[in-house]
Amino acid sequence: MTAASRTYWLTQPCRIRREDNSVRIERADQTPVRVPITDIRDLVAFDHVDINTSAISLLSRHGVMVHILDHYGNYADAIAPAEDTSSAHVLRRQITLTSTDDKRLEIGRALIAATAANIRWALDTDLLDAPLARLTEQLPTCQSSDQLMGAEGNFRRTAWGVLDTLLPPWLRLEGRSRRPPANAGNAFISYANAITYARVLTALRCTPLHPAVGFLHADTDRRRNTLALDLAEPFKPLFAERLLKRAAAQKSLRPSDFETDVGNASLSRDGRKKVSELIRAELATTVYHRALRRKVSYEELIHFEALKLVRLCLEDVTYKPFRPWW
Repeated sequence: MTAASRTYWLTQPCRIRREDNSVRIERADQTPVRVPITDIRDLVAFDHVDINTSAISLLSRHGVMVHILDHYGNYADAIAPAEDTSSAHVLRRQITLTSTDDKRLEIGRALIAATAANIRWALDTDLLDAPLARLTEQLPTCQSSDQLMGAEGNFRRTAWGVLDTLLPPWLRLEGRSRRPPANAGNAFISYANAITYARVLTALRCTPLHPAVGFLHADTDRRRNTLALDLAEPFKPLFAERLLKRAAAQKSLRPSDFETDVGNASLSRDGRKKVSELIRAELATTVYHRALRRKVSYEELIHFEALKLVRLCLEDVTYKPFRPWW
């Protein structure tokens, strides 16, 4: 992929085919869209996709991933290219670090502390000051990933309760539920979290790091790319809780953007398009980076986060998880 490439969001059912060195995206109600392969960073599919081996071969050869979300917004799978940026030296160092209990706990504590602080920043309420202080006191006493995740879970439940006070009744979470989400608020959070995970996974594929060798989630989820789960944690509040709060304040979401049934909910087709546009606009938002002395997008910040871990592996530079400074 090239530096100028971008993400394409497939919010409608479509067919993906190869046409020379381009990808042809065919939608039922519109003329086909032809995109040069060098213009594609990755694809995010929110709905049914029909793709053949010729298109997969072209995408793989150019390092393009296809992220697939299921009906409820959970990250289902990815069509990923063969490893071509991996480094044996970095991988050995990554495995050594993740195999060291003290280092795993150190990074796990840092990730949870940053994530909790980012949630407090995203919701912008002093109601979370006391719970955040308690979590900060608890983290040094945690001696395993399970204890760290338990402390984080307690803080998140408090934060979700606070978030509910900022939302209209029909959009409240009323407790976090997944696979499937129980209501509209949880459906939004699930979609936003899945997209954040996809963005992190794409960023990791551009580095020598192996996305399946993580720190915090290494023992808690063996079926996923645990390093991507780790790095997604500090960014989820920016694209999930923060955007849900903003959408509620601006009244940009409506009940018709969701499909609800007894015990489950998902975004409608129009809702998926609306949420993808919200997150896409947020990813393109820029802030001034003090070290680089230039503006960078949120998408670039995710890539920089992956590079921090590369420096940890190669130069033993202390990893400090992302926290908003603006």
